[in-house]
Amino acid sequence: MIDSHNHLNDPRFAAQMDEIVARMRHEGVTGALVVGYDLPSSRVAVDLARRYPALLRSAVGIHPHDSKDLDTGTLAELRQLASCAEVVAFGEIGLDYYYDHSPREVQRDALCRQLALAAELGLPVMLHEREAADDLLTILTAEDGWARGGSWHCCNVPASMAVEIARRLHVGIAGWITFKKAEQIRALAQAVPLERLLLETDAPYLAPVPHRGRPNEPAYVRYTAQALAAVKGISLESVERVTTENALRAFPRWLQS
Repeated sequence: MIDSHNHLNDPRFAAQMDEIVARMRHEGVTGALVVGYDLPSSRVAVDLARRYPALLRSAVGIHPHDSKDLDTGTLAELRQLASCAEVVAFGEIGLDYYYDHSPREVQRDALCRQLALAAELGLPVMLHEREAADDLLTILTAEDGWARGGSWHCCNVPASMAVEIARRLHVGIAGWITFKKAEQIRALAQAVPLERLLLETDAPYLAPVPHRGRPNEPAYVRYTAQALAAVKGISLESVERVTTENALRAFPRWLQS
């Protein structure tokens, strides 16, 4: 299994990495993508992938919350980081209209600038969206942001929209598929073909049942896989195999690192 989106670069994990990696191996997690959300976390993501080259890869980018901090110098450093062999995707980038930590027009501008950089570097994108799906779809179309593929992470849109997204991007399924009230997540997971789905944790967030309320970690992606298998009515082994193949296809540099 591959955890296609996590934040092991979160400072709370710093003193536990060897234990976290051991638990990953014990649970059969063969890879994990550590995703940046600002410059410091992007640097740490690359460093972690270098420290654990058999298991970890990285993505670099500026989260929409921090779009207001994106300037020419930041873009220049992102270009350097994204050129590292350990980097397989550009992100986490996108739009977040729920918190509005950065003004919406600033978010949209930052997204466009980072999509352009991802295109320049030939990298797939790792997308974040919250209450902004229509605007994100519009920008992806206008900026040809679909061209390199990637993942719409922690996807939480109506099933019909998820099916359309999955024609061009992979769709990330996180631990909230195990939550009692997460009917929309289960509906979209059922509607989207398995060949377009990715497993993810978004660690340390969205810990699945039975670990809800605790910090999430890549080893817990097994619970998401089990829930997805139940939704699809297929074997856990099929989910593990196909979603692993999907991740390697979504992020072609993974096996080149």
